[in-house]
Amino acid sequence: MTLAGAIFDLDGTIADTFAICFATFRRALEQVDGPSLTDTEIYARFGPSEDGMFERLVPARSHEAFGVYVTEYERHLPSCTIFPGISGALVSLAAHRVPIALVTGKSRPTALMSLTAFGLDGVFDPIETGSPAGVVKAAAIARVVAAWRVPPHEVIYIGDAVTDVRAAHEAGVLAVAAAWAPTANAVELQAAAPHVLFTEVADFHAWLMQFTT
Repeated sequence: MTLAGAIFDLDGTIADTFAICFATFRRALEQVDGPSLTDTEIYARFGPSEDGMFERLVPARSHEAFGVYVTEYERHLPSCTIFPGISGALVSLAAHRVPIALVTGKSRPTALMSLTAFGLDGVFDPIETGSPAGVVKAAAIARVVAAWRVPPHEVIYIGDAVTDVRAAHEAGVLAVAAAWAPTANAVELQAAAPHVLFTEVADFHAWLMQFTT
């Protein structure tokens, strides 16, 4: 197999950001007298970007809620770090001139501030973010592949959710299931039939090395 490009998800793949996503989302809802939701209930609403989630939950005050969310998210970001080993994998890919992109369901403001906080500015090109309208990952992956002008079957998409595996399949790229986050469900990911699944970043990095040596 030739590796012509690597596309990464962000939350749960590059960094364990879910805890602050849930906490700040709840805080924003509190500020606008929205519903009280558990982590599981918030996660079940993932698909649209955060602003789109607020539009569905508190339509009359969605802009206000999103503003609170962005402010709170930025305040809590210093408590997050990228998963050990991810930086090394990214460095290896870049050193061997493998194009690296980001396709995330996050809103652009929170995605960009996350990359800045993690010291990953300038690493990903292009950066595709989510849409308030709903899930757009498959189309975003396809746009990246088209921009790179490479065969889809020579590109990998690394993500931690079943929906990431499905988006990769829909876009015609190879799905790499990232099951190293505490929130990842390796059994469900494997059932979605990824090209390969890893529970440790070190194993993912070692697998990458066969294409970069």
